[in-house]
Amino acid sequence: MLRLFASFVLALVFTLPAQAVPPNVVLIVGDDQGVGDYGFMGHEHIKTPHLDKLARESLVFKRGYVPTSLCRASLATMVTGLYPHQHLMTSNDPPIPKGLTNAQAQRDVGFLKQRQEMIALFEKAPTLPKLLEKEGYVSFQAGKWWEGNACRCGGFTEGMTHGDPAKGARHGDEGLKIGREGLQPVFDFLDKAQKDKKPFFVWYAPMMPHLPHNPPDRLFNKYKDKTKSEFVAKYWAMCEWFDETIGDLLAKIEKSGQSENTIVIYLHDNGWIQDETSANFAPKSKRSPYDGGLRTPILVKWPGHVKPGELDRLASSIDLAPTILHAVGAKPSRGMSGIDLLDAHWVASRGELFGEIFEHNAVDITKPAANLQYRWVLDGNWKLILPHEPNVTDAKPELYDVAKDPTEKDNLAAKHPDKVKDLTKRLDAWWKP
Repeated sequence: MLRLFASFVLALVFTLPAQAVPPNVVLIVGDDQGVGDYGFMGHEHIKTPHLDKLARESLVFKRGYVPTSLCRASLATMVTGLYPHQHLMTSNDPPIPKGLTNAQAQRDVGFLKQRQEMIALFEKAPTLPKLLEKEGYVSFQAGKWWEGNACRCGGFTEGMTHGDPAKGARHGDEGLKIGREGLQPVFDFLDKAQKDKKPFFVWYAPMMPHLPHNPPDRLFNKYKDKTKSEFVAKYWAMCEWFDETIGDLLAKIEKSGQSENTIVIYLHDNGWIQDETSANFAPKSKRSPYDGGLRTPILVKWPGHVKPGELDRLASSIDLAPTILHAVGAKPSRGMSGIDLLDAHWVASRGELFGEIFEHNAVDITKPAANLQYRWVLDGNWKLILPHEPNVTDAKPELYDVAKDPTEKDNLAAKHPDKVKDLTKRLDAWWKP
């Protein structure tokens, strides 16, 4: 009976009429932002008027997650629909050669060679731009991008990231100018796509509100008296600055008359809790297996196809590629295990969410298990974090009821051994390293 009721409720927010003209797709990816750090998510001080408006026009999954809380692995999952242990981009960088500092490694021939080998591994994976091009789409990359040349390695028809290591490429190069220095390259692409009458896919992933937290004075001054921490004020101001750029992008699409036939999806790559005493992130956020690093709101706007509303249902960035491909009439590639977030039945019957946390610098670029720190699974409100014992010493399984304990302070593993056993079994069925 409950399942029938859930399906009825979901039917109220999903409508899918026949699609005559292929929809455009805009994927907006925030960088290092906390799950609650938006106006529409209830933050007391941060102002995000453009994302608030987008949320009012979207289907909002407030219980959204990314499977991993490190940017390279997370972004690669979004563009491939594969988990990090599948696409192999588990870590941001190769192993640091023995005896070298991280800064010295950036100039080491062997280190740079392994970085190129990582990109070559990624190049074998299916990506949204490659799959959409088969459907007649043109695509544009702007912002964060780790995987070499955006066109050659990612399949974009146009992009900002050249990926040339001789020119200092690592995680976006020229693409990292987008947002902080305006959006003209994206606007030029949109104009060209419209002129050529081509459906388009835009990857807008500016490195915002990511460090450096250097917002305009007009925004910093707005927040500096609302907190005792200069670092917090700068981070809050960065969130609003990022929101302004999203407003510029959506206004451009609206002005061109293409808003009604454009799917807009928003999420961020990993969470962030601002340390009050430094520019860094606080524990239990970025790079951690906790919700502070893994949770993100996921917004999907598609006028005439998806009714605005909020769902207290689990969603994951692993679902983005299948959702987009289904929407444009294409089939997900082999290996994609996410669901179509625009299919009411799939959303209602969703089971667990899975994820994995890896080292920042890989131990072995071809063996995911060598870099693994934790696996995690979420079933309803129960969340199990399981350390990978060969790589994480003196750690025990952690079990939380994230509805009652959202900051994950009360480890219930000892009180519920059967639940730990059950969830461990499900994790092993998903991926046992």
